[in-house]
Amino acid sequence: MAPEHRLPSADWERYYDNAKLGGVLILFYPFQKSIHTVLIQRPTYKGVHSGQVAFPGGQREPGDKDMLETALREAFEEVGVPKKEVNVVGELTKLYVPPSNFLITPVVGFSENRPDFVIDKNEVVEIIEPAVTELLNEKIVGTKSIKVMQDISIEAPYYDIQGRVVWGATAMIISELNEILKRLN
Repeated sequence: MAPEHRLPSADWERYYDNAKLGGVLILFYPFQKSIHTVLIQRPTYKGVHSGQVAFPGGQREPGDKDMLETALREAFEEVGVPKKEVNVVGELTKLYVPPSNFLITPVVGFSENRPDFVIDKNEVVEIIEPAVTELLNEKIVGTKSIKVMQDISIEAPYYDIQGRVVWGATAMIISELNEILKRLN
């Protein structure tokens, strides 16, 4: 799900030392008789990730002891998921995001119950709750021209999740997650 122009992942490693560190939470939970995860729609602002769909997460802060703590703290701040309700399973592959110079660690966890989401309206416009089966549906995968800067568009793969275009780092994380889920079946 990486855009064609993106270098192979090994080529990005030279940027890791100067990258900002970030963590996102991929949270699974029961809802409406199936297993779901939570995505957020970011607000529109002057920045490279304006309006994008993402997993809850953000930048590591000095008080965070590791990326797990960053992902859990950010998920609580953005959508109100209490740390104590998250059972951590592990991490997916770290992913470098060139436009914002972030090295993201995706943390995977589950909750016994659907969280009582409380959004931070400064960071989240809307919560999106796709079922895992929806993420695995190959019919939601496409390619389209996506505007990445004022005068620059790229052809990029994306997921159509509940009418929203999910591309870039989030799509690449979902792609890796899907490969793992397919192996579990």
